[in-house]
Amino acid sequence: MNLNILYEDKEILVVEKPAGMESQSAKSFEPDMVSEVKRHIHTLSPKSAPPYVGVIHRLDKPVGGVMVYAKTKRAADVLSRQVSGHEMEKVYAAVVCGKPVESSGTYVDYLWKDGKNNCSEIVDKGIKDGKLAELSFRIVDSRKNGEEEYSLLEIKLKTGRHHQIRVQMAGHRTPLWGDRKYNPDFQEGSVRGNVALFACSLTFSHPVTKKKMTYEAEPKGEGFKMFQAMTLK
Repeated sequence: MNLNILYEDKEILVVEKPAGMESQSAKSFEPDMVSEVKRHIHTLSPKSAPPYVGVIHRLDKPVGGVMVYAKTKRAADVLSRQVSGHEMEKVYAAVVCGKPVESSGTYVDYLWKDGKNNCSEIVDKGIKDGKLAELSFRIVDSRKNGEEEYSLLEIKLKTGRHHQIRVQMAGHRTPLWGDRKYNPDFQEGSVRGNVALFACSLTFSHPVTKKKMTYEAEPKGEGFKMFQAMTLK
């Protein structure tokens, strides 16, 4: 595959991950982003030892969008601290079924991860292993397709939990278009394409120069086609 590289230097690589690809090393024989980034680095600068690639954050396999990878351990440490300190800003575009009650707002929930079934659910505060999950949203556009209503949202993550956006939006009665795991209207085989969720903007400070950097990509996927004139500014 040809990587869509948005920025690269000796410390980091910013790239657009395609939907349908694992963002970290995959256990199967399918392509994954780490392997592709390593192949790219090796092609530019062949060495006997495999190149270092640090995974800083993740996107679910069916979700595409902007990601940053570290090419040195120093960069990985600095960027990882930005993630844990909530200093890395991630903005997503999402198409949901229905329309939130408010035009903008914040959802604060507690999520419990079911590792055995690879899913998460909203639980009451105080439940063992339940973790705080917070995001903010605003409605960019809303329209009807027959009797069904769909909304294009801009979502900013405050925390980074397993399947967080997908679980919280479903829990607040506006599940994501195309989400076969959390939207009962989209069962396996009922729709083509991936879930309508895309990491359209990533802002962080360069691990060495400290310069604030923002990289963006236009949302892609079947679910976004009904919002061709979308504006997420």
